[in-house]
Amino acid sequence: MTAKLKKSFIKLLEEDKDFRYTVAGYLGLSEILKRLDSVETNIQKLWEEVRDMRVTLNRVAATLDRLTISVEEEALSVIRHRLKTDLGVEIRLSRLFIDSREVDVYGAADELCVVCEATIRMGTGLVDELLDKIAFIKVRRPELLRPRIIKAIYTDYATPDALEYAIGKGVWVLKWSGDLTPLKIEQS
Repeated sequence: MTAKLKKSFIKLLEEDKDFRYTVAGYLGLSEILKRLDSVETNIQKLWEEVRDMRVTLNRVAATLDRLTISVEEEALSVIRHRLKTDLGVEIRLSRLFIDSREVDVYGAADELCVVCEATIRMGTGLVDELLDKIAFIKVRRPELLRPRIIKAIYTDYATPDALEYAIGKGVWVLKWSGDLTPLKIEQS
């Protein structure tokens, strides 16, 4: 094959779709190429649908944010109220960040502090997570803890195993409607 013929052949392959399909068909690749073109078209349609779904999800999330308060905000309010009414103690509660770790609810006043996690559904793992965070605070920021500690989890639902486990670990589990385990103040 001469150089000129090769150049013409390559130019036709690059520029002429029908010629490309003819050569591919001759080589047995025509059907594969047609399917790939179809797949590419379908992928483009799916990306348009995904973009539309993202817009819709963002709108739904924004609406939910406006209509509801977060479980953490609810926990702050309910625990603050319960401490005031049950113990006569007013404690300013907020989120706490130590290094890259977050405690959902923390507050201290005089000799008492509260360390709490907030969640929609509670399993035994969250009890361990709470206890690990308290141990982490003892090491990294011991001045935040007090001689009397309330370990708490605020939740909407807790499995029976988790509640039994929490009782054994002295963790107060509650929700807006009341206690799921007894309030216990641990002496450190």
